[in-house]
Amino acid sequence: MPNIAVVDMTGKNVGEISLSDAVFGIEPNAAVMHMAVVNYLANQRQGTQSTLTRSEVSGGGRKPWRQKGTGHARQGSTRAPQWRHGGIALGPKPRDYYYSLNKKVKRLALKSAFSDKVLNNSLIVLDELKVEGFSTKTVVNCLNAIGAGKKTLIVLDENNKFAVRSAANIPGVKTAQVNTVNTYDIINSDTLVVVKDAVAKLEEVYA
Repeated sequence: MPNIAVVDMTGKNVGEISLSDAVFGIEPNAAVMHMAVVNYLANQRQGTQSTLTRSEVSGGGRKPWRQKGTGHARQGSTRAPQWRHGGIALGPKPRDYYYSLNKKVKRLALKSAFSDKVLNNSLIVLDELKVEGFSTKTVVNCLNAIGAGKKTLIVLDENNKFAVRSAANIPGVKTAQVNTVNTYDIINSDTLVVVKDAVAKLEEVYA
């Protein structure tokens, strides 16, 4: 079991915690993490892009010149794709990019991402994130004290509206709960900060 120090909001070492090998100590599977990231990004796409085909642009109802005898190439409409202001050939139309991954693949990707952070010493276990009222300064001071990077993901054990709203104003900082954390956010962060109580819940769910 990998052991990691537990720090408080001032950066002081207040203990040590043993992390589960089943969640934080596996061999990271890069291929599965890549699949999870591609899936996440695809599912974020709105798919609202749209272009007009030759039948949808206005004009072009009349043949521009007769078929033969002009010396020009034959043309049937001034709204064909090769004309200026013509329609777009084979352009994008609204579509749904959503697809799902196997549940076991998702779990393996998450555990691989957690283990990768432990291997790279990018995981910080925080004793508790106590924010009284909406105070961005409190969260900023805490992250500076514990040595978090510019891009930080904070995993909370429960919905703490004060902590979530206070962290929302900080560029590069995101918050998540145990049931909403995803592989993309973990990989995309420089530092993963997990509240101590959230570690127990993660191990309960994913071990």
